[in-house]
Amino acid sequence: MVETQMKFVVVGHHARFASAALLAGELGANLLIDEGNHGANWNHRRAIEWAAEQSCRVVVLEDDALLVHGFTGKVADWLNRFPDSLISFYLGTGRPPQYQLEIATKLIAADRERTDHITMQRLIHAVCYCVPQKLIPKMLTRWDAGKPADYAVGDACGGPVIYPCYSLVDHADGLPVEKHPDRQPRRERRRAWRLYG
Repeated sequence: MVETQMKFVVVGHHARFASAALLAGELGANLLIDEGNHGANWNHRRAIEWAAEQSCRVVVLEDDALLVHGFTGKVADWLNRFPDSLISFYLGTGRPPQYQLEIATKLIAADRERTDHITMQRLIHAVCYCVPQKLIPKMLTRWDAGKPADYAVGDACGGPVIYPCYSLVDHADGLPVEKHPDRQPRRERRRAWRLYG
């Protein structure tokens, strides 16, 4: 089997510089820190622009991603299986609430059918994902700076999103640093539904 070439980029908020730098160091990743409170959408677009300049697939992680053991090898396996798909390596509880029933229903169906992933029509988390290189130029022209980062990425990419049933990262679930347009507090538990053991 051909070894998958991939790079990593960590997007971080200046308030979480230490954790972002630690994560980037662990992965040998490019680090993009938002020093000016521009917001997640702005920083994720920077990550996609950086990815556009690379010759291999790029995995984007947020500064509060917690890696499972053997993360890079597991990511490579998924990228080999789905070379042309947007893949989210995190499937979370709590947020966004309107998708939780759909997630639960699809996970039950996947268990019944003995499949190891589900698909959804939207990227609902930006904790850790990978966009196919060939879609990036289209994404950058379709980018909506007014959307939350996860929706901006997925909607610009288009098409279904692959979610492994067992996430390859968990979410640190600290206090959000992003100021959300709806001004609603995020109090729901934000951890992976299932995590690779």
